[in-house]
Amino acid sequence: MKPGATGIKRVIDATGYSIKGLKAAWQHEAAFRQEIVLMVLMTAVTFFLPVTKLEQVVMIGSLFIVVIVELLNSAVEAVVDRIGSEYHELSGRAKDIGSAAVFVALALVTVTWGLILFT
Repeated sequence: MKPGATGIKRVIDATGYSIKGLKAAWQHEAAFRQEIVLMVLMTAVTFFLPVTKLEQVVMIGSLFIVVIVELLNSAVEAVVDRIGSEYHELSGRAKDIGSAAVFVALALVTVTWGLILFT
């Protein structure tokens, strides 16, 4: 086990790393920026829709899932790109699977919002 901070110091350090990761994603990932803007706008829209608080939470939660999956996809892409720029089947597969995960998360938003708003 690697040595490191414990207790509240560990929480503070982890928070700093998380903020650093969010800043890096914002700076280097256009898809992340687009999804954050859409999440903020669509979250605001939920306050004007005729939905229950539970439905609103589910709608907003589905938007957060897209951002979470995009962050994970961006992390996979960064690791793959760090390894090398030459094509490798496994690198391509890793990137494609990450992209598919984002697609599925976006499909979840579509289904969630569609079921709540149109049924």
